[in-house]
Amino acid sequence: MEREVRVRFAPSPTGPLHIGGVRTALYNFLLAKKTGGKMILRIEDTDQNRFVPGAEDYIRESLEWCGIELDESPWKGGPYAPYRQSERKPMYMQYALQLVNDGHAYYAFDTAEELEEMRERLKAAKVATPQYNAITRMTMKNSLTLPEDEVTKRLESGDPYVIRLKVPRKEEVRLKDMIRGWVMVHSSAIDDKVLMKSDGMPTYHLANIVDDHLMKITHVIRGEEWLPSAPLHVLLYRYLGWEDTMPEFAHLPLLLKPDGNGKLSKRDGDKLGFPVFPLRWQDPNTGEVSSGYRESGYLPEAFTNFLAFLGWNPGTQQELFSMDELIQEFTVERIGKSGTRFDIQKARWFNEQYLRAKPDSELAGYLIKALEEHSISTTQEKAEKIAGLMKERVSFPQDFWKEAEYFFVAPEEYSEKVASKKWNSQSVAVFEDFKNELPSLENFNADTIKELLLNVLERHGMKIGQVMQALRLAVTGAEAGPDLMHIIEVIGREETMQRIETAISKLNSYVSE
Repeated sequence: MEREVRVRFAPSPTGPLHIGGVRTALYNFLLAKKTGGKMILRIEDTDQNRFVPGAEDYIRESLEWCGIELDESPWKGGPYAPYRQSERKPMYMQYALQLVNDGHAYYAFDTAEELEEMRERLKAAKVATPQYNAITRMTMKNSLTLPEDEVTKRLESGDPYVIRLKVPRKEEVRLKDMIRGWVMVHSSAIDDKVLMKSDGMPTYHLANIVDDHLMKITHVIRGEEWLPSAPLHVLLYRYLGWEDTMPEFAHLPLLLKPDGNGKLSKRDGDKLGFPVFPLRWQDPNTGEVSSGYRESGYLPEAFTNFLAFLGWNPGTQQELFSMDELIQEFTVERIGKSGTRFDIQKARWFNEQYLRAKPDSELAGYLIKALEEHSISTTQEKAEKIAGLMKERVSFPQDFWKEAEYFFVAPEEYSEKVASKKWNSQSVAVFEDFKNELPSLENFNADTIKELLLNVLERHGMKIGQVMQALRLAVTGAEAGPDLMHIIEVIGREETMQRIETAISKLNSYVSE
């Protein structure tokens, strides 16, 4: 009988959640939902020195914003609570002691100074990677080298110690990764990792394995940076007698800088002007503020769609996927092995597509909200018309105000470039007649406005292309925009007449004698 799929996202509360972490959470979530399984969140806070206040709340809010729903978590609870490793502290020592008793781990009493001396000796001997391993352990102060009675005495007297894994000296450790296939590492390349620290807290390696086993995790999808630790984890599963229920592993490719050279970092985002965190973050220690995708105007569904494609593809030309569609199409096998370049322009493109797909009634809400901040009121109907005209020209919700301000505020300045080229006595004569005849229009709409303009132009022997840019300048102050006749319809008859009159007055110096 197949086991229920159970996946987990296990961040550390050491600061804001990097978008690479959000992608890891997303892929776990998609697999869980695709298979009818469970998505678990576990807070890995064994390193209390790196704990940052507010980080856990940030993780929770980020996942909620992205639409990543949790079945079990510190906040929701579940059958395998608690879901914070610091609250599970009492249970880890028994497994460490089991490893010691079975001969797979040992007590080490080395001081920090002694460890440093060992590393310096190895460096002097030209050892490329100095480490505490099957060879060097025999020169150190541990339960493998000390007499049994001395070990007992040290433990009973409360001497500080750690528990280290006893890695075999000559053994091939094999691991089948769902993305990369078989991975083989020689045990000589693995050091005797600390499993229990001197403060009684487990390290990531032990706590991670114990928790995944006890929480019945079936698949571990995590970043590529954990691949070097995977053989060590395989040994732990084997030594604890859990190899038969060991989860399947999938190590995700790195998110790379836009130029492809190296892992994407906060510094890259700061330098190139884009966020690397889902939400805005203020460091509680320094006060430094980092931008977030939410506050920058990205829609959560666009952000999630964009993230899904950073390493995965559906095997088709389709790019726009709802969360339900992503769940339906997602497979781990379609995740690539190589790193993925981060492309902020593609993120922007996704946002534009999702904005344009929204009904005008919803887009109007963004505009109305911005207008309220500027103490300007309007009707829902007018806001919807403007949103419909502008949605092909915006990338973010806040752009509706930037792009549509002239619908509510008459221009005070005009483009000198357009005025110097297009504003002349002939166009002014057309605008004078056009303005004076606007009151005669019985139905004031884009079609009748255009018909009137064409009639006036015909009388003056001119073509519409000769005056359109100058007329747009007079009405909006802008060089470009959506259909001008529709703009005039929305702005209204009286306001349009006033703006033309003002422009004729202010741009008089450009009229040739």
